[in-house]
Amino acid sequence: MASTILTVGAIGACAMLALGLAAVGAAGATAQRVTAAADNAALAAADAASGAVFGAPCTRAAQVANAHATTLAGCEVAGLVATVTVSAGFAGIGVAVTARAGAPP
Repeated sequence: MASTILTVGAIGACAMLALGLAAVGAAGATAQRVTAAADNAALAAADAASGAVFGAPCTRAAQVANAHATTLAGCEVAGLVATVTVSAGFAGIGVAVTARAGAPP
C-alpha cells in the first residue's frame, strides 16, 4: 500500500515537472516568434523606405507583423533606417521586441 502511494506521488511530480517545462518551452518559442516578427517587419519597412518595394514603410511593417500573428506597436522611419516595435501576448503576459534595419550607422 505504501509503495502505491509513493508511485502515485512520483508520477504526479513527474507530470508537474513536464507541465512546467512545457510552459517554459512555449514561452521561449513565443519570444523567438516575436523577435523574428520584429526583425522581418523592420526589414520590410526599410525596404519600403529605400524604394526596393512599393508602399508606405509602416504599412509594410504592419503587414509583416500581422503575418506573424503579432501586432505592430511602434514604427519610426528616419531616412533609410526603420525602427519597429512588435508585441504579442503569452499566458496574459505581454512580450514586446524592438528591431532596427537599414543603412549601418
